[in-house]
Amino acid sequence: MAGTSDPQYPDKRRSRRAKIAKSLRVRPSEPRDEHFEDLPVSINASKEGIYFHTRRPNYYKGMRVFVTFPFSSAHDPMNCEYVAEVVRVENLPNGRFGVALHLIMTVNYGTAAPPGSVHRT
Repeated sequence: MAGTSDPQYPDKRRSRRAKIAKSLRVRPSEPRDEHFEDLPVSINASKEGIYFHTRRPNYYKGMRVFVTFPFSSAHDPMNCEYVAEVVRVENLPNGRFGVALHLIMTVNYGTAAPPGSVHRT
């Protein structure tokens, strides 16, 4: 968390996070990773990242994923899909994991991308 003095996770954020509980869809983007579709709810988000809790043990640091945020249904034209990288995985109580994602670029037509990202058309 921002302002936390935990040396294990130095704060590298460039934008402020907002506590926001929105559904998202996460899928691996690399063929080498076993396919899954995770539908967690965000804990917080910023222009450049999302943090959520999950029961899936599939995530690892450096993993590339497709993220749809916010997500309501697969056919919603308002869905915004990103390529993201897992930057942190935390072990939480009760077999849960905290996953932090860095949004790299959007893959939607005509949508805004995080600062410094590449927009694909």
